[in-house]
Amino acid sequence: MARSRKRKAASGDVATNRQASYRFHLLERFECGIILTGTEVKSLREGNVQLKDAYAAVRDGEVWLLGMYIAPYGPAARGNHDPERPRKLLLHREEIERLIGKTAERGLTLIPTRVYFSGPNAKVEIALARGKNVYDKRESIRRREVTREVQRELREAQR
Repeated sequence: MARSRKRKAASGDVATNRQASYRFHLLERFECGIILTGTEVKSLREGNVQLKDAYAAVRDGEVWLLGMYIAPYGPAARGNHDPERPRKLLLHREEIERLIGKTAERGLTLIPTRVYFSGPNAKVEIALARGKNVYDKRESIRRREVTREVQRELREAQR
């Protein structure tokens, strides 16, 4: 019987998008600042964020993060935030221009891969990605199972 176990984010990360590398070929990564309200920051520090269906889009020369869910902060009953509102990402102008050119290519999209704090500032790592086909996903699973099997054999050989 399989146990369901919730996987934690990597150390230092608030959340990671574990499905991103399974669904997409991650070509290039960018570190972005993110504009948040007070209750969003408090909820983020508690780890109440979900990146699974989130993506970034370039609109009017600005990069926006869409679909990221930050749970409402419990103690802030009245002044809470909208959990799925669009959030502006902060990048240098040259990086935004580059992303505009890259996302104009057919099949490339921007996917958030992790959320973390760098000092007092919340950061989002976005990746320029190309969607995988079904056979690519099967190949990823096969490769992961082979490495797991090799690690298991090495552990047993060291006993």
